[in-house]
Amino acid sequence: MIYELRTYHCVPGKLPLVLKRMEATTLHMFRKHGIEPVGFWTVVIGESSQNLIYLLRWASMAEREQRWGAFQADPEWLAVRHETESDGPLVQRVSNTLLKPTAFSPSP
Repeated sequence: MIYELRTYHCVPGKLPLVLKRMEATTLHMFRKHGIEPVGFWTVVIGESSQNLIYLLRWASMAEREQRWGAFQADPEWLAVRHETESDGPLVQRVSNTLLKPTAFSPSP
């Protein structure tokens, strides 16, 4: 099992639009492509309150490459992304880290 920790560093003031897109569209697209989210968080206290942080679960790196690649190339996702960013980008940058649980990590 591999986990992917993703942080969307949003353009100031655009976090509500990112959250709306995630809930209204992106989650549907994740289900369509078999992408399994574990959870989503926003920052209460920390470096920036303009971040969306979420965790995805993958069976393997090969599964991640196949499913994430299909999601990113999906014409429906590309159209939604283009439409929701017609006034400019919502996210300044994306950080991601791939994590492997330790032997003593509680099972999910």
